[in-house]
Amino acid sequence: MQLSGNTVANEQYARVPRTLAELRRGESGTLDRLDLPEDVARRLMELGFLPGHTIIPAHSAPGGEPRVYRVDGSEIALRRETAARLILRPPSKASCNTPEL
Repeated sequence: MQLSGNTVANEQYARVPRTLAELRRGESGTLDRLDLPEDVARRLMELGFLPGHTIIPAHSAPGGEPRVYRVDGSEIALRRETAARLILRPPSKASCNTPEL
């Protein structure tokens, strides 16, 4: 027997990106933390990748890597392995339940 609540809500939570590399083009995410060596994290923070800032994926190279991200008015290209170590904040319940107008 399978018990499930709202399958639409379950599907939405299953697709929530947890890292920068998981964001699709046009989606946005709020950076929570950088899981990188201190020198690399410091350099990315100098470029605008600060916790609390919104990041939007833009275009990518023909092979899919590197990918350009828009943050704090700049466009910066990152490799997938680096983007996968930038952790996003989970969406708040208020933003999940807000009806679209």
